[in-house]
Amino acid sequence: MNVELVITTLLATALLSAVPLALASVGEALGERAGLLNLGTEGMMLLGAFSGFWVALKSGSLGLGLLTGAVIGLVCGLAFGLIAVVVGADQVLLGLGFTLAGGGLTAFLFRESFGSRQPLLAESMGRPFRGVADAVPIVGQAILGQAWFFYLAWIIVAGAALGLKYTTFGLRIRAVGDAPDAVDTLGISVRATRVYAAMCAGTLAGLAGASLSIVEVGFFQPNVTHGIGFIAIALAMLGRWNPTRIALMAILFGMLRGLGSGLQLADVPVQSDFVQLLPYIGVVIALVVTSRGISLPAALGVTWTRRK
Repeated sequence: MNVELVITTLLATALLSAVPLALASVGEALGERAGLLNLGTEGMMLLGAFSGFWVALKSGSLGLGLLTGAVIGLVCGLAFGLIAVVVGADQVLLGLGFTLAGGGLTAFLFRESFGSRQPLLAESMGRPFRGVADAVPIVGQAILGQAWFFYLAWIIVAGAALGLKYTTFGLRIRAVGDAPDAVDTLGISVRATRVYAAMCAGTLAGLAGASLSIVEVGFFQPNVTHGIGFIAIALAMLGRWNPTRIALMAILFGMLRGLGSGLQLADVPVQSDFVQLLPYIGVVIALVVTSRGISLPAALGVTWTRRK
């Protein structure tokens, strides 16, 4: 057994598997900090995954596919925001509706588009640092041997962390999630801020789905997310809505998602079904251990109306 190869593969798989988790979790964190609980992340990811994969397959451009997934997520986020904030629909029911609709619609579109075939993306994404990856033992290939979108994704996560903490828009997002009435007295639109936050969350969810189908696995099949959207919701809470903490937790759960590859290389006999359960078991354990200290945003899930 090549221990170095096992470690490199496990780390590379963990980091790559963490990308869609981190993007979707950070997006959910932005929405929840603004007071919006979006249980439709899974459905938005599926819509982004299918639309991104379809465009990438037909156009031959992986970048265009990723952009399409983000745009579809943006549209979904806008729809969620308008219905939840302006119409005042129940956020839990609305989110579940998005998840059910996303799952059903993508499964239907996949069957209509490809029937029983399972198309694969022929083009692979460029790896800008491949030339220097071999110069660094063990972690070189895992960190420097990734596709270019891998680095872009972490830049987006870092940008979200900085934006939420240091920008005026980030301050408004945090404020409308904790004290919307106080924000309204300052002349700032609570509804507009929440809709913008929902659009950001949807964009990141759609991009996360597209990165899963285009960058990580290279194909789409119905329910390809396998509950990643719900794990992302849990990670947003476990990370206390802090993008930096969320990114670190996404990497840890990415290790659980990618553990199967490492165990196969190490010739460890283990049931694949058990390996697939590990991320969900990890989420349950983490929630039990840390949930006592979690303080939710005061206005999370509450429909806001201006007081007369």
